[in-house]
Amino acid sequence: MAGASHYILPRPEFDAPVRMLIVVAPYYKDVADNLVSGATAEIEAAGGTVEVIEVPGALEVPTAIAMAERLGNYDGYVALGCVIRGETTHYDTVCNDSSRAIQLMGLQGLCIGNGILTVENKAQADVRADPKAQNKGGGAAAAALHLIALERKWGGARKGVGFTGDILLARNKDGSDHA
Repeated sequence: MAGASHYILPRPEFDAPVRMLIVVAPYYKDVADNLVSGATAEIEAAGGTVEVIEVPGALEVPTAIAMAERLGNYDGYVALGCVIRGETTHYDTVCNDSSRAIQLMGLQGLCIGNGILTVENKAQADVRADPKAQNKGGGAAAAALHLIALERKWGGARKGVGFTGDILLARNKDGSDHA
């Protein structure tokens, strides 16, 4: 929808700096570089620090984020990449599965901005990735920053929301366990 205006939330402010990880699939290197540039600028404008890692493709982005959550120390994540429709159904698999994995991690409490572009052609990707045009990298970073702000507002404690597989046991008065 050309020319449509959209409301953009004001950039959140933080008492303590945020530490962000950008995970990017640079299959289309120029598009990826623009996405990273926009995301980095947004995070730095909010006073945050950024680390960038590259993975082979969009399907590996969620896996890398999950690994970083287990092994690293980040407040939030930005998922970046570009999937351009081709001649096979591989496009649908990559788009749906990467998006679904990112959404599931978000429902488990991770603060993730999804900036994996899913487009019909390279021209659409170029416009969406360009920091001076649609700046979808910056938008994904802003989404993650807003989620971090909410997490900090609500206490920041991770309570195992979602499907974590953990079962909490309580003691009965007689000393036996029950779930």
